[in-house]
Amino acid sequence: MKATIDEDRCRGHGVCLGLCPEVFSLTDDGYAEVTVADIPAEYHDAVHEAVRNCPEKAIVVE
Repeated sequence: MKATIDEDRCRGHGVCLGLCPEVFSLTDDGYAEVTVADIPAEYHDAVHEAVRNCPEKAIVVE
């Protein structure tokens, strides 16, 4: 599983970071980024939770 952030949509709310800090972080500018190329299975549920709860719907998973 891979995740990406739509940079045009992200507003830096940080919900993803709060739900799964093992996969997401915030840049120096305060916007979300994915820090793991291939997300381990143990984090899949948390990433899907982040997708569902992102206020801007900026997270895309494949």
